[in-house]
Amino acid sequence: MSTEAPSTIDLASRLDRQAPAVEVRDLRKTFRRRDRKAGRFARKRPWPALDDVTFTIARGECVAILGQNGSGKSTLVRLLSTLLISDGGKARVFGHDVDREASTIRRLVNRVSVEASFFKKMSASENLSYAARFYGMTPRQTRTGVPEILTEVGFPADRRGEAMENLSRGMQQKVALARALLTSPVLLLLDEPTTGLDPRSKLEVQEFIRRVRAEHDATILLCTHDMAEAETLADRIGLLDRGRLLFLEPVEDVKRRFGVETLEQAFFAATGREFVAEEGDREDDEYREVFG
Repeated sequence: MSTEAPSTIDLASRLDRQAPAVEVRDLRKTFRRRDRKAGRFARKRPWPALDDVTFTIARGECVAILGQNGSGKSTLVRLLSTLLISDGGKARVFGHDVDREASTIRRLVNRVSVEASFFKKMSASENLSYAARFYGMTPRQTRTGVPEILTEVGFPADRRGEAMENLSRGMQQKVALARALLTSPVLLLLDEPTTGLDPRSKLEVQEFIRRVRAEHDATILLCTHDMAEAETLADRIGLLDRGRLLFLEPVEDVKRRFGVETLEQAFFAATGREFVAEEGDREDDEYREVFG
């Protein structure tokens, strides 16, 4: 399927092939939060969502960032997709500064988030058709591209005309993934992309992510608390804990570093705590800007 808008194709062809897909140096973001244990009237204090995070991602690479709820994963994705402004440090996407060249970044990046928003009264097909025209796709591309991409992510044909508000969270997540992949982005930012999906749908989405990477030369940053998903999809795995990136390397190197057999054991060795992956109640929601 070739649904890329002409402007996206033109920009992608002019990217600096020598520059890393993502380059982050000493990136910082601080929110103000109230200690829940101190009561609702306690004074808010600075809370570092990201604390001097540094890493690079090569073009065509898939990197997974693991972390519990509140570790800073979603903040990182928002910063790289220009939805937040950092408090310090630098982030570049294919050589373009995220803060200074936001309009260019938005043409290179698409994002799938666990809290993706839609026009709730409109159907999946209508939402994607709206997004397609917004991305600059022609009516002809839209008519063929929307059904194809919905089929690719396993969205049932008999529910494509149903209002989004009547769909389950897992079904809505499939539409979010389809929307992000409409224009075959050069950099795909996935923030808990399979949260809420049943096991079969999760496997379908994971296989589609592999295919997108292989067929479109896409670079992928996957932020997740699903260790099996990270190990299955990623070339390298990082651990973000309380805003600090503790490591980023191939999974076998991680296991050798800590002398363990599983990523869960590596997390415990690195932090001294058990890894608890909670779906739903994301502890940093109260303290961050929320974007669709």
